[in-house]
Amino acid sequence: MKIDLTETNSSKINAAMVQARRDIGTPAIGMVLTLVIVTDEENAYDALKSANDASHEHPSRIVVVIKRASRSPRSRRDARLDAEVRVGADSGSGETVVLRLHGDLVDHAQSVVLPLLLPDAPVVVWWPDGAPTDLAGDPLGALGQRRITDTYSCEDPIRALSGRAGAYAPGDTDLSWTRITPWRSMLAAALDQQALTVVSATVEGEDENPSCELLAMWLADRLQVPVKRTLSSGPGLTAVRLSTKDGDIVLDRADGALATLCMPGQPDRAVALKRRDTAELLAEELRRLDPDNTYEASLKFGVARLEASAPEPEAAAPAKVEAAAAAPAKAEPSKPAAKPSKKSSAK
Repeated sequence: MKIDLTETNSSKINAAMVQARRDIGTPAIGMVLTLVIVTDEENAYDALKSANDASHEHPSRIVVVIKRASRSPRSRRDARLDAEVRVGADSGSGETVVLRLHGDLVDHAQSVVLPLLLPDAPVVVWWPDGAPTDLAGDPLGALGQRRITDTYSCEDPIRALSGRAGAYAPGDTDLSWTRITPWRSMLAAALDQQALTVVSATVEGEDENPSCELLAMWLADRLQVPVKRTLSSGPGLTAVRLSTKDGDIVLDRADGALATLCMPGQPDRAVALKRRDTAELLAEELRRLDPDNTYEASLKFGVARLEASAPEPEAAAPAKVEAAAAAPAKAEPSKPAAKPSKKSSAK
């Protein structure tokens, strides 16, 4: 069921949701949280579709905030709120409110959203695109226990990572970090199987891919070894190599779906490591509402290194080297090789 409300307010929207639930015969819906999506018209459809898919695992009240830009001084003074209420099959496993803010109301979105939050339920704020640098300092971000963004959608993801590290607050997270959860799990399991000492690591993936940078920072922070960042044509993250004295542990995913895990003294094995869509990533983030301390440590570990590093061209393919050490020292730039190779060299 869909209900359109023009020039409305939060009280009328709440009344419309109650009436809609009664009309479809479900006066009470068990929802576990409120998901606030801050987006624009261009990205609203895809974001709402992903949120609806994720709501099958986490029944939620989804509040979509779309700020309409005003072109003239007169229209900017004309504060108006239009809303669309969706309940039932049109809103996944919860209920949805799409808010379109006009004029001066754009600067006071939190006052419109606050009365629509579920009582005594967690609030998660998600920016699919165009997130502010200081998530917790944003008026809408201050409403949430968790704040989700995606640096992959930024024009300069590496600079965005540095900004996120400087303004980090407990509860912040990034879908670029969520994308590497299977990689982190697989690498941790590989090191648990064999008592090997890692002396260096190499992370291979697309240029300007924040997931690759975050994985490199995580490895450098947890293993306290130098980490080299090399480039590939993708898709996304393609390979990780952990160098040990007994041989290399290699997790290679060339096609974005199936990976090969190679370990010293063991036969190669195929592992499922497909690239996940936004709905799956969002559902994973909604499973936890406590601060992610591992993400915080990895993000803050690599800020200075990311800012100081620069890509170095090779003969056939460019390569960007970023070294991380246990002590906060400057990384030594790597020497470009005559031929690009996936093998890392430990010195």
